[in-house]
Amino acid sequence: MIDLTGKIVEVGTADIVYTGKLVEIGESEVLLESDSGWVSVPMARIAYIREKENGELT
Repeated sequence: MIDLTGKIVEVGTADIVYTGKLVEIGESEVLLESDSGWVSVPMARIAYIREKENGELT
């Protein structure tokens, strides 16, 4: 997953899919920079992290 840092990714949880630039993967959370600001997703909630196909936020 570290190779996705700096790329536009989708972070999926049971409830929602977040899209943004992957800034940091920590022990307890993943930080994304999205159109609406910074998003912190707890690791315990994450089902997957994958690169967005078209590589764009919208």
